[in-house]
Amino acid sequence: MKTRRKFVAAALLAVAATPLGSLFSPAVAAESKVQLMFVQSADGLKADDKTLRLINVAPQTIYFSDRPERIAGHITLPAYLEEWTAAAGPNNFSKDPPNATLSVYEPGQGANTLTVVEISKPVVDGKDLVYSYKLIEGKMPKAGGATALFIDWIGPGGGVGVGFHGVGVGRRGVGWR
Repeated sequence: MKTRRKFVAAALLAVAATPLGSLFSPAVAAESKVQLMFVQSADGLKADDKTLRLINVAPQTIYFSDRPERIAGHITLPAYLEEWTAAAGPNNFSKDPPNATLSVYEPGQGANTLTVVEISKPVVDGKDLVYSYKLIEGKMPKAGGATALFIDWIGPGGGVGVGFHGVGVGRRGVGWR
């Protein structure tokens, strides 16, 4: 039993030691079909026609994948923001801005408000994270309470949002309900 625990611990350390950037490369994605998606949570939201502000955003961003290889974990906000730079390689968010589904709790509403957007140009402002956005589907609330942003994966294809089909993926993205 101890040998098995040591093996599992070693395997987890090997995965944890793998830089996220290497999991995003097209060659790795094509070989293993790993598609990492991201989730950011915040205490609230403020938005206008061009920007959305995640108020008091969590200091880590959650990432996960689906079959065939399930991977999950979290990275610091600065490490996530590096995925928006050329240093992240050719498949970075800056070159190919991701779609995202914004889920916002609005007091007095029976269900969370879901809005599909393309996000770009993230900027940290104190404890907030501000994105520029383009509306794809739904209506952007001007403000709200607890907020989660479900972000598309890096690389060709993919998709996040209500009914969005990614190119070559053959299944719906995170926001499908």
